[in-house]
Amino acid sequence: MKTMQDYLNTPPALIADIGGTNARFALIDAHRRLYAERTLACADFPGLIAAGQAFLQAAGGMRPRRAAVAVATAISGDQIQFTNSPWSFSIEAVRQELGLDQLTILNDFTALALALPWLAPEERRTVGGGEAVHGAPIALIGPGTGLGVSGLIWSGERWLPLETEGGHVTFSPVDDREWVISRILQKQFGHVSPERLLSGPGLVNLYHALAELEGWVPEALTPADITDRALAGACRHCQDVLDMFCGALGTAAGNLAITLGARGGVYIGGGIVPRLGDYFTQSAFRTRFEDKGRFSSYLAAIPTWVITAANPAFRGVAAALS
Repeated sequence: MKTMQDYLNTPPALIADIGGTNARFALIDAHRRLYAERTLACADFPGLIAAGQAFLQAAGGMRPRRAAVAVATAISGDQIQFTNSPWSFSIEAVRQELGLDQLTILNDFTALALALPWLAPEERRTVGGGEAVHGAPIALIGPGTGLGVSGLIWSGERWLPLETEGGHVTFSPVDDREWVISRILQKQFGHVSPERLLSGPGLVNLYHALAELEGWVPEALTPADITDRALAGACRHCQDVLDMFCGALGTAAGNLAITLGARGGVYIGGGIVPRLGDYFTQSAFRTRFEDKGRFSSYLAAIPTWVITAANPAFRGVAAALS
């Protein structure tokens, strides 16, 4: 069994998965084995440099020379601005401040997509039927602090990840109730993307929009409050919100599957759905996923899975180092 001294004698690499709420860090050794994993609250730090320095100090003052960091936002240059967090940073400034020779930045759902081929069968939960077509595109969607979207395309030699911002397309209501909800949210936000409903803040948006639609007084609830009350059967309004959430996610996942031709399957990631357990399995998700008129049979043949692995994006971030 390796001791900490063994690890200290191996030049480590730093990996991180930074979302809107949590910053997850780890070190990897020369054999790509993870250790010293730690989750920090983004709200406790002014930015990536401070959080990274705090992690490295807690890990024994490590000074890695290489790092890969997944971020929950689009990447289009040196300056990174998070979509659902006040954090921002210059890639070059982070590299210099942390004393790195190499710093790779990638989208968080691109990293999660890279991890999908490495998931064991017990690290995913099947929802609905269908069989994956070998070598066909694979889709990925996941509600958390935001709504992540990605996928994998087989090149003939390896899987190529897609770097997308599909959570910010236009929301597609499918019935009168969803249409009215979207109009209520449109007054507040202008453009209504799926992320405005299918995320932690989206649950709160849905809760208040439903209150406005039905004429009841909402409480000051967090996303966790809403899901906890719904799962416990303690609040009819929260159950309605979670039911709408699951159904709308099914429609969004079906749209993504058709767009990518994802006959290799659709994975559901993020921090919300894996916690819903049987509630999600028994929800309208799969019915709405398949409800595409003439293409219903096409979607019925596509499997959908909920990712249950702990911190799976780390595997994709580690792969990005090479």
